[in-house]
Amino acid sequence: MTITPHPELIRRLADDFTALQDAVLTDMNGVCAPEIAAALEDAALVGPVTVVLAHTDVLARGAVRRAELSQQPPERLRHLRAHARRVRRARSQAEARYKKERARRIGSRSRPLDSLELRVARVAFRPAYDESLRQELRGRGLPDGTPQAPEGDLVRWAWERETGVRRLPARVRELCDGDDEDFVRALLLDAREEENPYLQHDAVVERWARHTRTALAWGRYAIGQAEREAAACAPAVRRTRLEALDDAYQDAAVLAARCREAQLRTTDLHDRMQTAVVTGPGGELVGECRAAALARFAEAQPEAWHRVRELTTRHRVDCPEQADGCPHCHHALATVLADSLPDGTDEDDDAGRPDEDVDVTYGDRYALLTDLPDSAVVAVADAAAGGDSALCGYGWAAEDGATGHGDSLASSSGEAEVIGVCAAALSLLDHHEDAPVVVLCDSVQAVKAVDTALGSGDAETARRVLVFPEGRELLHRLVRHRHRVQVRWLKGHVGHELNEAADALARFAFRRVTGRIPSGAVRREETRILRSLGREPGPLAAAA
Repeated sequence: MTITPHPELIRRLADDFTALQDAVLTDMNGVCAPEIAAALEDAALVGPVTVVLAHTDVLARGAVRRAELSQQPPERLRHLRAHARRVRRARSQAEARYKKERARRIGSRSRPLDSLELRVARVAFRPAYDESLRQELRGRGLPDGTPQAPEGDLVRWAWERETGVRRLPARVRELCDGDDEDFVRALLLDAREEENPYLQHDAVVERWARHTRTALAWGRYAIGQAEREAAACAPAVRRTRLEALDDAYQDAAVLAARCREAQLRTTDLHDRMQTAVVTGPGGELVGECRAAALARFAEAQPEAWHRVRELTTRHRVDCPEQADGCPHCHHALATVLADSLPDGTDEDDDAGRPDEDVDVTYGDRYALLTDLPDSAVVAVADAAAGGDSALCGYGWAAEDGATGHGDSLASSSGEAEVIGVCAAALSLLDHHEDAPVVVLCDSVQAVKAVDTALGSGDAETARRVLVFPEGRELLHRLVRHRHRVQVRWLKGHVGHELNEAADALARFAFRRVTGRIPSGAVRREETRILRSLGREPGPLAAAA
């Protein structure tokens, strides 16, 4: 029997987070009432279900971690872990269904397709087309676009003109005008204290989505602090600490849900913008500007235009999607053009090349140590992190036999690796007067962040990587010794002795700080690891 979901039930579930969460969990466990199960299949709830499961997923993993630290019976742990796996599976399925539903919705939306020639020229000869569009916009008295995305700016301008989005309430204006740190604080306040309805405003929602990653990192920071304090206590006296850990997981769950909600609202905004621009008067203007820009491009770049016309004409002969306007073919055709351009062509010199900040010589240049003086002290650093907590462990091993390890808080694996590099370098600087110190690391992101800071003498250049104060403080200290320190990339997990030693010590430090090694066995485990690496506990390892 087919059950038709009642519209009122769907509205109630969409408006009541707790009711929707209860419905999703009962459905996941196979005990859901038929009418509720039918309602959950409605397209209007596809997005909200992903929000609910983002929240539930964090809580389920938090329950497992708290049970581990409180030494719950094995049967209880098995039950909690099985529940967490079911939630994670349900979340993956919900996300897949959301993507499928959105693809269906986009596919059903009728919108005019730019000509194939325009799309190919725009991709293959981007700088020239961008300049043509800028000239067209200026000629019409419209706002300039940026070199990266002039048409995106033009679409946004048309949307704002039609919706009046720039006539902003005062509270929305505050969110728009504050700096990034203030905005992240607003997101944390939204999650921990009181929901901020102004985050949903069209002028704010994209910024909300961009900064949720940082807000989530601070949620993991709170979990890391609480987890460290709980693990440091004897199991018999952990109750208060575990309550603090539970609170941190509750906040992190809300942050995860709000992060997913921000993504959904941003997607909805983009869909509404495209629909409005396609169907409204702004859409006609955008189309006119694009077509006129293409005419300008053809006049300014006749040879490039001839190549575009020739290639697209040949392509249409055999393309099975020709009747639909070849909607997906322009990127491949632009690649063909880019590959066939002769040396010295200016228009598309950047096409197909790596970004400027990607150093493709890392694999060669950073593995070579033959240019170092004999007095250099060389070490390899590594880090280990994972889970919902910001806790990380780091370890390092030097050619002279010295080793070290410790723990900290990091927002990402890159930040954890920077902390390991800094800790290794600072320890070796203290124990080797005047000798240059070289630290190798298998994280390109960490090497580039530290290398840039040492080269400029400014630790703030790594601000995007180093979110938390612990890493920033270490890098500030290291920069004072920048003339004695180098950091280089080393390919990881290829059997390099020092890299394997640093990795083992980092994993040991992570297990220790998260309480996965009993306190009475820490020293014994450390000694075992060092001896397995052919080393004995030394003064640097003990100090770390």
